[in-house]
Amino acid sequence: MSNSTTKGLGAIGLWLHKKVVDPFIQILRRGVEPKQLAFSTALGISLGVFPIVGVTVFLCGLAIAMLGSSVNAPTVMLANFVATPLELSLMVVFLRFGEFVTGGAHFPLTSDALKKVLTGEASTEIFRSILNALLGWLVLAPLIMGALYIVLLPGFVILVHKFKFSTGSSPNLATPSSTELRLKVVEQKGKKIYYVSKAWEAPKP
Repeated sequence: MSNSTTKGLGAIGLWLHKKVVDPFIQILRRGVEPKQLAFSTALGISLGVFPIVGVTVFLCGLAIAMLGSSVNAPTVMLANFVATPLELSLMVVFLRFGEFVTGGAHFPLTSDALKKVLTGEASTEIFRSILNALLGWLVLAPLIMGALYIVLLPGFVILVHKFKFSTGSSPNLATPSSTELRLKVVEQKGKKIYYVSKAWEAPKP
């Protein structure tokens, strides 16, 4: 492997760590429950593969506003970001599935069809293909979301448990060295008597 390839892979790794890994660790540190984490991730990915480019962030924001505390907003947005590379590839899948459901003609994905698209000669076909892709997404998105939730939940349960165990702090045991010394002033018969008392506090469960 050449040095340029190694540097390129290293740069990609650093970029992924900064954009995906670090934000995910921050989410785990906030104590998100595994079920909410799995649901939010599945929702973000399902909305992130919506077959119309440029509207997935709006859809995620709308879903967050509607579902409220049922979802974790940062997880939804992070999953939407991760799903971006899948959006273009699954667009063809949704298109073909929509054509299968409606029984319509296949929209040709060829260079000639692209020229017609650019020149505006295939406006009717484009509109029909968009509708077919939307139909395919509407049918498949709930199945994708359900499958992702089932697959992700066990992994998130293990991950959240291990993360809490590795970062959790052990309870503080009360020891003489950790007791707090307080200086109190007591007025008795007009005289000030100074004494030091040890305040012991039981460890919190």
